[in-house]
Amino acid sequence: MVSNYVLKGSKLEDMNILVTGGAGVIGSNLIRKIPGNITVLDNLSSSTIENIADLVSDKKIEFVKGDIRDNELVMKVSKGKNLIIHLAANADVRYYEGKETDDDLKTNTIGTYNVMEAMRKNDVNNIIFSSSSSVYGFASKIPTPETYGPLLPESLYAGSKMGAEGIISSFANIFGMNAWIFRFANIVAPNYRNIGRNVIPDLIFKLMKNRESLEILGNGKQRKSYLYVDDCIDGMFYLSSASNRNIDVFNLGNEDSITVDEIANIIVNEMGLKGVKFKYAGGERGWIGDVPTTILDITKAMGMGWKPSMNSAESVAKSAREILKSIGYGHT
Repeated sequence: MVSNYVLKGSKLEDMNILVTGGAGVIGSNLIRKIPGNITVLDNLSSSTIENIADLVSDKKIEFVKGDIRDNELVMKVSKGKNLIIHLAANADVRYYEGKETDDDLKTNTIGTYNVMEAMRKNDVNNIIFSSSSSVYGFASKIPTPETYGPLLPESLYAGSKMGAEGIISSFANIFGMNAWIFRFANIVAPNYRNIGRNVIPDLIFKLMKNRESLEILGNGKQRKSYLYVDDCIDGMFYLSSASNRNIDVFNLGNEDSITVDEIANIIVNEMGLKGVKFKYAGGERGWIGDVPTTILDITKAMGMGWKPSMNSAESVAKSAREILKSIGYGHT
């Protein structure tokens, strides 16, 4: 149980915790599983307050609407905290014509600097950070371990996450903080973002509009591992608790992988559809900056006693069923 974990000698239930991005997909599920006095900071740019409305109304958490780019606000909400779980990031990871090229820099990198500076000034000693498997770029070693390098990211989002990792590491080294950095595979959940949706809600909503034909970004052969959000949350706290280093980096993913075509077939089956024709757009990648094959080596995490409870296909199917249920979809 997450509530039983101890970080550097302190029980979670005794901690004052700030969760940035706490109304998002991972955050809204995470705060339901951890004890302690919790403050959520979220600008609701890609999430909705409905994800955590019951917790706010019951006064189980404090909610502050705001942005990690606002350094004065971050400084204020960090005061008196023992742990920051830093999940906030620009959710719109794709680059497209007309998009500002500094969105990821401002939110993911400079926003992380604001968090670390607030930690330094407010004497907050612990941070759990959500990084991304995208920092590895086109890795020549598959599955890819945490020790792989050099890291050559393909997207502005990935570059900003790599920059954030560097800022966290340098602050932790200089100022004696504890930092646990997690490079996520594709995290799937019972809810979804308003923007930057991952492949499951993207395909579901396309099929809601057209049950005979489905457009898939890429060639359908992109292969990645998928991790259910509960396994992700458990992994973050289990490994942070088990680690004996003040700065540690972990891959969080699955041992196996599936293709986008396989995901599409799972969703078609969960929706009770037949005869759906797949069509493809965007070439091998699907979008500029994407990496077609991403499979993380989770040997380090498993060697410390953590293992996902579901494989990639099971995680995708569970997420699809729960999203369909949440939107009131029924077979016709």
